[in-house]
Amino acid sequence: QAAPVPEGLQTAEFFSPAVGRSMKFDIVLPPGYQDSNERYPVLYLLHGYMQNYTIWGRNLGAAFYARNLGDLILVLPDGGNSWFVNYAVSDDGQSNNWEDYLVEDLIQYVDSSYRSISSREGRAIAGLSMGGYAAFTLALRHPNLFVSMGSTSGALSHARTAAEALRQGIDLRPRQRPAQTQAQIAQADEFISQIIDIPGFSTQQERTPSGLQFDTPEQAASYDPFEILYTVPKSQLPHIYLDAGTEDSLISEAREFIQILLLNDVPFDFMQERGRHNAEYWRRSIGHMMTIQYEVMQRALGRRP
Repeated sequence: QAAPVPEGLQTAEFFSPAVGRSMKFDIVLPPGYQDSNERYPVLYLLHGYMQNYTIWGRNLGAAFYARNLGDLILVLPDGGNSWFVNYAVSDDGQSNNWEDYLVEDLIQYVDSSYRSISSREGRAIAGLSMGGYAAFTLALRHPNLFVSMGSTSGALSHARTAAEALRQGIDLRPRQRPAQTQAQIAQADEFISQIIDIPGFSTQQERTPSGLQFDTPEQAASYDPFEILYTVPKSQLPHIYLDAGTEDSLISEAREFIQILLLNDVPFDFMQERGRHNAEYWRRSIGHMMTIQYEVMQRALGRRP
C-alpha cells in the first residue's frame, strides 16, 4: 500500500517545455510557511534509477528531516530513468532534455510559485545512486546555480563508463530485458504506476526515455563529474558532500572522487558508514547529508556566527 503522506508534504504539477510534458514533484514546506512572509533556502533531492518523486519524502525520511530543520523548502523532482541529462538523440517524437527540465523549467517554476530564496546561496542539490550522479553533474555544469552538491551512494562513473563503451564501439541503446525480468517489472508497475500517477509517465517503459543519452565519447565526458570537476575554478566550486555504505560496491567511486579532491586541495565532507545500496542505509544517510547542506546554505546566507 502507499505510504502515508507526511506533514507539510504536497504534490505539485507543472508543464516542462524541455521534456514537452506535464511533470509532478513532491514539495515539503516548513512549519509556519502559510503564516509567514519569509523566504526559505531550497534543497533539490533526486531519486535513483527505477525510483520516482515520491520515494524520498514518503519512504526514506527526507520530509521528517526537512521539517525538523524548520526553515527549509525540500523539492523532490521526478526524472524517470533519464539520469537527468540532455539526450544526444531523442526517438519516438520525444523531447528528452532532462538537464534543462531541472535547471531551467523546474527551478523557475519553484522560484515563481513558492517563497524560495532564488540565489545560489539558498539553493543546494543532492541525490541517491543515479540522483547522486545527477546532482554532481548538474552542480558542476551549473556552479552558478548551486552552493552545495551532495551524493549518497552515487553512481558517479555512469558517464565515464558510457564514454569508454563508445570508444570501443559498443552500442549504448537500451537492450530488450529478458521475459522474466519484464514480467516482474510489469507486476511492480501495476502498483507503482498508481503512486506515480503521471499520465504517460508512470510505467518503467514510459519512464525510460527513447533515444541515446550519449553518442560520442566527448559528449559523455561533458556529463562526467570526474572530468568536469577540472573545468570549474576552485573558487566557484559548490560545497561537496558524499557518502556511501562500506558494503556498497559504489563506495569505490566515492573514494576515487575524494582522492582527486585531496590531491587538488579541494574541501569536502565525506562519510562512510556500515551499509548497503538500500533504503535502510539511505534512511540513515539522508539526515546527515541534509543537515550538512542546510548548514552550508545558512552560512552562505550569512545566518551563522
